[in-house]
Amino acid sequence: YLYQMNKKKYKNLKKSEIPLITIGITCFNAEKTIARALESGFSQDWGNIEIIAVNDSSTDNSREILEGFSSTKKNFKLINHPLNMGCAYSRNSIISNSNGEYIAFFDDDDVSSSDRISLQYQALLKYEEENKTNLVACFASGQKIYKNNYTKSFFSAGVNGLAPVGLQMANYLLFFEQIPNIAYGSGVPTCSLFARKSTFLRVGIFDTKMRRQEDVDFGIRLAIKGAHFIGIKEPVITQFESSGDYKTAKVEYQSSLNLIEKYSDYLNSKGLYEYMKLWIKIKYQHFISNNFYASLILIRLFLKYPTRTITHFGQSASKRFIHESLMNSDSRIIKFFQICVKFLNQNISLKK
Repeated sequence: YLYQMNKKKYKNLKKSEIPLITIGITCFNAEKTIARALESGFSQDWGNIEIIAVNDSSTDNSREILEGFSSTKKNFKLINHPLNMGCAYSRNSIISNSNGEYIAFFDDDDVSSSDRISLQYQALLKYEEENKTNLVACFASGQKIYKNNYTKSFFSAGVNGLAPVGLQMANYLLFFEQIPNIAYGSGVPTCSLFARKSTFLRVGIFDTKMRRQEDVDFGIRLAIKGAHFIGIKEPVITQFESSGDYKTAKVEYQSSLNLIEKYSDYLNSKGLYEYMKLWIKIKYQHFISNNFYASLILIRLFLKYPTRTITHFGQSASKRFIHESLMNSDSRIIKFFQICVKFLNQNISLKK
């Protein structure tokens, strides 16, 4: 209701009277998807936007596609990096070149619905007013579609419970501490992030030493500053499974190690530094299909941290098993599974 009322209000305003929002898209070798991502940015129903895209020295036809948009769109700015600098550096380029009072990040292989920006803007301002704070990060919900048509929904922080505040989110990101009734959602993915530009500058932008996990690192630093993490429940983002040299198990493992080392003092103060190093080693061995070695590390972890290991493994193992099974299943099995879920949801609604 608030969104519809404000939509009418802003429709009657001049463009100069509506807050400028910057949409930032980093691009690296995304020739098959970048046009689709940009179109979803230009289709936003917000009346005053600028789009900044960074071509991070792509080696495919991404630059040509981006330059095509640059020649036809007035509110579009293209930045070409002569060398591949990584996602964190590219996002910093967007922040430093943005003119918007607010910044929203889109990914080069995602699609956002036309009301994404409007909904996140309304949610942010409403939360700020009600909670008397201007240090808020607003995330969007959506779905991810895998190559076998398996679709997994994801929800943003604060949607199905209380919004995490400060170290509540930092502890979740660093060692998976979960407090009852707090809705951590899908964490802090930058591809769904909307916040004031001042928030990014206050936190200290993205760490360029992080080739992956830079969004988690940013979320931790934001949490340490005492930020509030909220979201919108509407599924406004559609992600598609993709692969690349920067998404391998080895790169993820090394990035996770770098993150743990960066916050080693804090983890040591909690007595969890060695625990988290072993935990991410288990994940890495599992992802490279070395489950025997992963089991040996798990036993070692259990012997040293029995309660935490049982709780942690119990919270994540079953969900991960189901998720990976569906990711690798035949499309007919996926369809049958989706029909079953739909049937169960209908029965639950009828009972209510």
